[in-house]
Amino acid sequence: MFAARMFRWAAIYGAVVLLPLYLTPLPPLGGETFLGFVGLALVFQAVFWIIGSEPVKYRALMLPAVAEKVVFGLPTVALALRGYPVQPPVVVFAGIDLALGLGFYLAWRRTPAAP
Repeated sequence: MFAARMFRWAAIYGAVVLLPLYLTPLPPLGGETFLGFVGLALVFQAVFWIIGSEPVKYRALMLPAVAEKVVFGLPTVALALRGYPVQPPVVVFAGIDLALGLGFYLAWRRTPAAP
């Protein structure tokens, strides 16, 4: 039950946070990279929703889900701590991603392997 809720709520949160990014002005350079990042992150929200539907069946996808959270959260927080000019709201979202990654890892640990 924990894993199902964890992944379903993460999917909803991710969609709510990411969809408005399509309405923000694009940077002068790298707009395609920005839009690609947002699109790929949205695809992972669908993966989280699927994992939440049957956690035991999709347990193997939980560790890549942890990685999806860590690859943004960890470098962003590390850069901010080293003095790189990361905007404070971005650091907050990176911290949320790290917390979700920890939740995903705990869900993986608590979910039994399929027989």
